[in-house]
Amino acid sequence: MVKQRTKKIMMNIRKSEERGHANHGWLDSYHTFSFADYYDPKHDNYRSLRVINEDFIAPGKGFGTHPHSDMEIITYIVKGALQHRDSMGNTAVMRAGDIQRISAGSGIMHSEFNASSIEPVHLLQIWLLPDRKGVKPGYVVKSFAKAEPGRLHLATSKTGRDGSIPINQDADLYFCKLNAGQKVEPALRPGRHAWLQLIEGELDANGSRLKAGDAAAFSKTETLKLSAVDSAHFLLFDLN
Repeated sequence: MVKQRTKKIMMNIRKSEERGHANHGWLDSYHTFSFADYYDPKHDNYRSLRVINEDFIAPGKGFGTHPHSDMEIITYIVKGALQHRDSMGNTAVMRAGDIQRISAGSGIMHSEFNASSIEPVHLLQIWLLPDRKGVKPGYVVKSFAKAEPGRLHLATSKTGRDGSIPINQDADLYFCKLNAGQKVEPALRPGRHAWLQLIEGELDANGSRLKAGDAAAFSKTETLKLSAVDSAHFLLFDLN
């Protein structure tokens, strides 16, 4: 963990190689926060962000039907295809650029399997703690595959503004793909916090170099300066 402080900025870097790792053969998973048999009291969560797992699922394999409750579960497909089924009657095959939100609420059952018998699927599984418990379960899937590179795209938000997927938490999730040399400067509201998760490429974040799998937490700042060193693909969470 690297800390960078100035008068107005605090930035904590979570290196890729510091993450928890579990390889089950059919599933190769990297845990940013405590998950299953991996426990790190220093990285149990960040604000309402509870889980970021980077998963690689073998062809034809996946998670059998299992329960969840009182969690906002977001799945972001990086490569490949994922088959979803749940107790609400929803079925879907998600592909690269698709984002799925399950509001588990009072309780749901679901399964997630690699839809291909040939190629692995690469995804990020994200859990956010909800702002209230026992809500009616809900499901949404939306494709952002045609979103152009070079700017941030709002994927989820509390109110579902600007065409984003609504979630039961005051947390905005953005995704972005930058070509080499492209820059974005997201502005945070006073008192907010940010978590950046780099999926692919290299990124300069407020003067610090991040590589694929790295993450950075920001507080006490209102502007992030993000520049692609080569190319970069990342998620950015704006949290209360």
